[in-house]
Amino acid sequence: MVEPEQPSTARMIDFWLGGEHHFPVDAAAARAFEEAYGPCAAIFRDLRDFLGRAVGAVAEAGVDGFLVFGAGLPTQGNVHEVATAATVLYTDVDPVTIRLGQRILAGSDRAGYGYGDATDIGTVDPAQLHRFVPGWGRRPVGVVFLGLAAFLDDETLARTLDELYDAVAPGSFLAFDFDSEELAGYPQALAMMGPQFRMRTPASFAPLLGRWVPTAEGVVPVARWRPRGEPAAVPDAFHGGLAGKPTD
Repeated sequence: MVEPEQPSTARMIDFWLGGEHHFPVDAAAARAFEEAYGPCAAIFRDLRDFLGRAVGAVAEAGVDGFLVFGAGLPTQGNVHEVATAATVLYTDVDPVTIRLGQRILAGSDRAGYGYGDATDIGTVDPAQLHRFVPGWGRRPVGVVFLGLAAFLDDETLARTLDELYDAVAPGSFLAFDFDSEELAGYPQALAMMGPQFRMRTPASFAPLLGRWVPTAEGVVPVARWRPRGEPAAVPDAFHGGLAGKPTD
C-alpha cells in the first residue's frame, strides 16, 4: 500500500494501542498530540477495553450480528475479536482505512469491511449488510457508534441516532461514546482537533440519544462502565454507555 501523506485518527489509535497497521506520518502525529496533551495510549487502551465490555454484554444478550460505524482498524480487540461467535460489518468513510481493513480481514467469513457513513445508513452496501448482519431490521443487532459524536453537531447526531433506532429491530443495542470537556484545559491539543470537534457533558449528551434507553449504568466515564475490577486510573476523556431498543 502506498504510504499516505496525511495521518488518520484510526491509524494513530493503532499506534497508541501498540498495533502494526500505521505509517510514520501517523506515529509523528500521535507523538505531537501526546506532547500537547499527555496519556493518549492509556486513554485509548481504556476506550478499547470499554468497547470489549460493551460488545461482550451485547453478545451475552444473544445478539450475533454487529454493524460498526467509524470502525477504524479491525484489530487490537475490535468487535469480531471479542464477539467470536458473531458476524460483523465494519464501515468507515476513509478510503485508506477501508482498504487496509479489507486487507486485514481478507479471507474472513465472519467479518467484512466497506464504506458506510453513519449519518446516512443508505450508504452501507446492502449486499454486505445482508451477508454480515443477517436479519437486519428483523433480528436484534448491535450497533457500535464510537469516536463519531465529537464530529457531529447536535442536530445531526440526534437525527442519526433516531434513524438508526428506526432501522433496527426491537432488542437491538447501541454502544456509544462522546468526548468530555477534558481537552478544554489543553488549548494546543484542542486546536489540533479542528473546528468541527465538539465536547459535551453527560447532561447535554443524554437527550441526543432520543428513544434509545441506556442500561442501568447510564452515561458514565467509560472506565466506570461495568469495569472488571478497579476502573482504570485514566482521565475521564470519554463518556459512554450501552443503550437498547425495548422489545415492548
